[in-house]
Amino acid sequence: MAGIIDTVKLAGTLVLALPAALAGLDLLLVRGETFTGGALIVLAVLLVVVQQRLTTPGDVPELVAKRLFGSVVKEPESDTEPDE
Repeated sequence: MAGIIDTVKLAGTLVLALPAALAGLDLLLVRGETFTGGALIVLAVLLVVVQQRLTTPGDVPELVAKRLFGSVVKEPESDTEPDE
């Protein structure tokens, strides 16, 4: 499940990627410029994919905290034995 920070990051990336994709579609479908339109669409898709997959220096503290707290804090074992 993505957190609120991940959602805001994705929205910021989409602010940049969607105009490029729409311009690419316009160039590709309406004006017939296949190379430029295709390049803009590929650029928009790569922008979103790289933002989702790339680890930046700003993400490192979050990853370290997840690993530390994930190994320190474990789920308690449930004692579901009925007391008779």
